[in-house]
Amino acid sequence: MKRILVVKVTSLGDIVEALPVVADIRRAFPGVKVDWAADESFVDIVRWNTGIDRVLYAPLRRFKKTRRWSDFKAILASIVELRAERYDVIIDIHGVYKSAIIAWLARSKRCFGYLAKDLGERGAAFAYNGRFGPRPACDAWTGMRVSAGEALGYTVDTPPEFNMRIPRLGDALPAPESPTAVIFHATSKDEKKWPVAHWGELCLALQARGLRIELPWGSDIERATAVEIAALVPGAVVLPQLTVRQVAQRIEEAALVVGTDTGFVHLSHALVRPTVMIFVTTSSEHTGVRAPGRSISIGDGFHVPPVKVALDAVDQVYPPRGNTTAGDASASAA
Repeated sequence: MKRILVVKVTSLGDIVEALPVVADIRRAFPGVKVDWAADESFVDIVRWNTGIDRVLYAPLRRFKKTRRWSDFKAILASIVELRAERYDVIIDIHGVYKSAIIAWLARSKRCFGYLAKDLGERGAAFAYNGRFGPRPACDAWTGMRVSAGEALGYTVDTPPEFNMRIPRLGDALPAPESPTAVIFHATSKDEKKWPVAHWGELCLALQARGLRIELPWGSDIERATAVEIAALVPGAVVLPQLTVRQVAQRIEEAALVVGTDTGFVHLSHALVRPTVMIFVTTSSEHTGVRAPGRSISIGDGFHVPPVKVALDAVDQVYPPRGNTTAGDASASAA
């Protein structure tokens, strides 16, 4: 086995959680080269994995919105680059039309994808001449690792290894001068949001534990929410608008990360930071983060988790320090 292509196109959190597949493959096949195909929007995330040899990307999302000729030409150029290598095996762990088309265009005699019932879009099945087994009874992230192992003939029996290295360039923010909690309140859908009042109570409790509060944002609406939360938490800092790399750097410097079911919280888990992920309407069992003493997910997908439950989760990954006790912090949030 000399070269393998992994296809996982979007989105930020899903790509982050799929990255351990690379370490699994390289462990099973020492010396193998692993390439990865993704949407241009997430190319940096893939490049930060130290085990990937070549990142193939195209502006698929942008072209869908703009239909610009320049983006179409970029897609054509990416196809030429994709076909420049012949792969021993292609594994599509995404399972939708766009990933299947990429897998079909790439050069290989063996291309694996999900069974029809497990595909995100059943029509994607046209691209595969090999299939993963039935979806295992586990979370989505372990399932991707197991599926890749089935295709390539190895067993997954180790904790996930993300192997991410965030580049440090001259545009990084100054490092925080005190322990900092980075709060990711924004989500892709309104129904996944945790109430602003809950964020306010939680942040006050974290401040009582000696943590400085930082609030990132990515759109005008998200900034308005960050300002609303900061109004409830004297001293909380609404960060300037940051690049994905700058956010990743801030996560690496954080003492604690708390956020909703969103990509940057998955990135925090991958960067081995103490992490709490809050689920409101989606399944924490299926797509949450978990690592004993470091990452935890809360919420059953049907109810808004109370602040007390979030603080209990914080205790598990970032126990109270100094003179502050869990009881003091909880009382400050009451």
